Amino acid sequence: MVDDLFPGFAGRTANGVAGPIFARVGGTGPAVVLLHGFPETHACWHRIAPALAEHFTVVCMDLRGYGDSYAPRGDGSTTYSKRQMAADVVAAMAELGHSSFSLVGHDRGARVGYRLALDHPDRLERLAVLDIVPTSLFWEQIRAGTFAAPHWTYLAGPSPQTENEIGRDPAAYFDTLLARWSGGGTLDTFDPRAYAAYRLAYMQPARIHAFCEDYRAGATSDVEADDADLAAGRTIACPTLLLWSDYLTRGDAANAEPPPATWRRSFAPHLRDALAKSGHFIPEEAPEATIEALLPFLLGSAGVNRTPT
Repeated sequence: MVDDLFPGFAGRTANGVAGPIFARVGGTGPAVVLLHGFPETHACWHRIAPALAEHFTVVCMDLRGYGDSYAPRGDGSTTYSKRQMAADVVAAMAELGHSSFSLVGHDRGARVGYRLALDHPDRLERLAVLDIVPTSLFWEQIRAGTFAAPHWTYLAGPSPQTENEIGRDPAAYFDTLLARWSGGGTLDTFDPRAYAAYRLAYMQPARIHAFCEDYRAGATSDVEADDADLAAGRTIACPTLLLWSDYLTRGDAANAEPPPATWRRSFAPHLRDALAKSGHFIPEEAPEATIEALLPFLLGSAGVNRTPT
C-alpha cells in the first residue's frame, strides 16, 4: 500500500552503523534526504517527495527503530542518540552513492538532521528543520512551563514500565497523539495508506521500545551533546531553514520564545524561516506551503523569511 504513495520510487536497504536502514529513492539530481518524525515513518513525505524528485534524487529514509529499519535493543541513553542515528544516515547515504547531500527533517528527524550538521559538517549542503527547537533548549521550555510536552517525560520514563503500559493498547495511545497534534484534532489529515503504515509499526513491541529509547536519549545523551556544543559556541555551517507551524504558538506555547529566535541565539545565527498555517504534521497538513518553502531553499534561491500561503 505504501508503494502506491511513491510512484516511480524504489525501495532500497542500506547499512547503517550497526544494521539495515530502509529507504525509498526516486528522482535524479543532487541528493536530498527526508527524515520523518515520531510516531511516523518515511510515508509522511508522500505529498512532498514527488515534487522534490523533479529536481533532486530524493531519499525518504526510516530512522533507526522506525518503519522498516532495524530496531536494536536500547541501553537507555546512547543506542538511540541522535548522534548514532545521524551516523546511520551518513553510512546509508554513502552506500547509496552520496558522500554529501541536503537534508529535510521533521520532528525527531529534524533532531537527527541538526546533530548530523554539527557532527558531520562536510557531509551536509543544506538543512531544513521542521517544527522543532534544539533539544536542550526545548527541555528548558518544558521545565519552565512555557511548552507542555508531557509525552517527552512519559516516553523517557523507566523501562520496561513505559513500554508495558503503552503495550496494553498501543493504538489508543499513538492514535490519540496523532489526532491531538494535527490541526483538525482528528486522524482525517492522514492518508489511510500512510496511517496504516504508522499503525503497523507502532503495534510492534520492538518499535514501542525503540520510540521510548529515542526519547530516553532525548533526555540524556542528546542534551549532553547539545550542551557541549552550545558551551563551545559551535554553530551549523550550512544554510539552514526552519519551517514551523502555528501549532508551536498555541496555548502556553504562546508564552515561549519564538522558535526562530531560539535557533538564531544557538545553533543557527543566520537561520531563514517560514511559518506554515498547520498543525504539527506540516508535510501532510500543508504540503503546498512545505514545497513552497523547501524548493527555493534547496535550489539555492533567495531567502524565504515569510509566511507561505
